[in-house]
Amino acid sequence: MTNINQYLKKIGEEAKKASRLMAKASTKQKNDALTHLIQLLNTKAKTILKANEKDVKEAKKNKLDRASIDRLIISSKTIDSMIKGIQDIIDLKDPIGEIMHLNTRPSGIQVGQMRVALGVIGMIYESRPNVTIDAASLSIKSGNAIILRGGSESIHSNMALSNIIHEALKKAGLSVQAVQVIDSTDRSIVKGLIKLNDYIDVIIPRGGKSLTKMISDEATVPVIKHLDGNCHVFVDKNADLNKALKIIENSKTQRLGTCNTTESLLISKDIARDFLPKIVKMLRQHKVEIRGCKETLKLVKDIKLASEDDFYTEYLDAIISCKIVDDINDAIHHINQYSSHHTDAIVTENYGLAMRFLKEVDSSSVMVNASTRFADGFEYGLGAEIGISTNKLHARGPVGLEGLTSLKYIVLGNGHIRK
Repeated sequence: MTNINQYLKKIGEEAKKASRLMAKASTKQKNDALTHLIQLLNTKAKTILKANEKDVKEAKKNKLDRASIDRLIISSKTIDSMIKGIQDIIDLKDPIGEIMHLNTRPSGIQVGQMRVALGVIGMIYESRPNVTIDAASLSIKSGNAIILRGGSESIHSNMALSNIIHEALKKAGLSVQAVQVIDSTDRSIVKGLIKLNDYIDVIIPRGGKSLTKMISDEATVPVIKHLDGNCHVFVDKNADLNKALKIIENSKTQRLGTCNTTESLLISKDIARDFLPKIVKMLRQHKVEIRGCKETLKLVKDIKLASEDDFYTEYLDAIISCKIVDDINDAIHHINQYSSHHTDAIVTENYGLAMRFLKEVDSSSVMVNASTRFADGFEYGLGAEIGISTNKLHARGPVGLEGLTSLKYIVLGNGHIRK
């Protein structure tokens, strides 16, 4: 453990030093690094794919679950998506140094706020090696340094990506220590990293509920997190049912293993008799198991009765819970009780009810007539995201550039003294 502590202290010191250099880096330098990164992703795509093949092969050998393997895979399409995300970040305005809310006080001083980098970010994540690129790119543009600890299942992919990130930073004249990818799979590193208060300003976990809960419970460094994504779609009696069917299909079946996938379906009792069989037919075509309340079982045969735990569960699999509710009041009450406060949606043509839903559902993203799969930094125009936060302090929802910054007060005077 002594060696681990020495190792973490070393990378912590290097990250702290790099963060001070990144905080004063020009927008051009940061964008140059990201431009070089795009070029290297193109020229070294084969190297990345080859490294990823090793990880996928070992994951299958170790019998990882289907959702984890799905998140692990890098394809040519994945690389194209990484590149698009980086380009979007380049195109975004650099938030660092922005002055806002400047006003003159009765004393004559001007008081405002300036946007600044957080400093050093520690990120711990599982599977998705594309997160390495997203997190590094956002950290570079927001003037931070970052320490990345990916899962052991993606070690080959992450080290291949680390090499090209360092090459891009070097070409732009920036410190390669601004992005450090931990090359050890020793699990004790995670527990050490989340207590590195002298060097790390914030920890961002991105992975399964057990990992995130452990970090949340044991970290002494502040944490930006969400534990799980138990997302809901509520179909109101005033819904356009064709829209509703498409939204539910996309929300649940486009990808099963993501935190913005719908896990729970709520249907107004006024339309359930006619609409529920259509939903069941569609979901069964996608081989999705439905676990329903007692009222659901009365209307559709061969459905498993949902337990209390089902309504709390993020399945990340071809399973969905279903409950028939009395009205919007019942739906909002159910969501606020069982939801993980990640993303919840209503399908309705009633403007007043839509506005009530937006106001009263206590989640980081609330949607009207749209798939929950849109809860994503890329789709929100943030370029990419370093994670999705269900915290209520500092950052909430997809965490993009601004979520990786803070505000400090500035005062402008001309020899002013307080009387």
